[in-house]
Amino acid sequence: MRIALYGRGFGPDYDGLVIEVLRVLKNAGTEIVVYSGFLNDIKRCFSEDIEYHAFNSYEQLKGRADVLLSFGGDGTMLDSVEFVRDTGIPVLGINMGRLGFLSSVSANETLDAVNMILNGNYEVEKRSLLELVGEDERFKGINYALNELSVMRKDGSSLIVIQVFVDDKLLNTYWADGLILATPTGSTAYSLSAGGPIVAPNNDSFLITPISAHNLSVRPVVISDKSVVKIKVDGRCDAYDLSLDSRTKLVNKTLELQIKKADFSFNMVKLPGRDFFEAIRKKLLWGNDVRN
Repeated sequence: MRIALYGRGFGPDYDGLVIEVLRVLKNAGTEIVVYSGFLNDIKRCFSEDIEYHAFNSYEQLKGRADVLLSFGGDGTMLDSVEFVRDTGIPVLGINMGRLGFLSSVSANETLDAVNMILNGNYEVEKRSLLELVGEDERFKGINYALNELSVMRKDGSSLIVIQVFVDDKLLNTYWADGLILATPTGSTAYSLSAGGPIVAPNNDSFLITPISAHNLSVRPVVISDKSVVKIKVDGRCDAYDLSLDSRTKLVNKTLELQIKKADFSFNMVKLPGRDFFEAIRKKLLWGNDVRN
């Protein structure tokens, strides 16, 4: 089996865990492939008898891994989209952070999770992505988002006017600080903070969630992910912030955005005995209601 390791900003606190993971992978005869940026953080954890290869791009990873282990938080998982893209490589998120909806395996569960993967005891859960059509240059070809696409007013500028069209039909004109177009996966991220609903990941839908709308009657809307969404920004601003997950660019307000569901999915490793609703109860502390 071929396992890729990915992470970022990794300190020495988890050296022991990484050493144990490497030992398990070596004993199983696994081919190890490590992201070069992550390798700089964990090189000290490799003993001389552990062989590995490095990758630094999507092209170098493609066809060289069966599963990717993402060490970090949800942001690290989102960053892994750049390297996985349409390869179909399933990703397991190992949570070294706090909340972690995507990175569902805690540090103390890691070794059990790795052994399950090595034994083939896991499923693959497909998550939809957004694709920003025709924007290869601005985002260097990584014009996809696992969580959301958002448009936001620049710091200190007045609110922006956002026209949203669904399949060329006007949905609404929003006077707001911004707007979020989210996938079901992203429904527990920025959209949730802005008052959007939680949507189970197997739903075929997009969420349109305004940010601090000037009209209090405006509410989030759920639409089919088969729809094509167009966004036009106007107002006193000359530019606005456009984000795909954690990647943000300043764009001129004359740019009309067109977004659709990507033609491929992001594959997540799903371990036995875990489900989305359990994660929601745990992460949002719903089970802490004393009446339960």
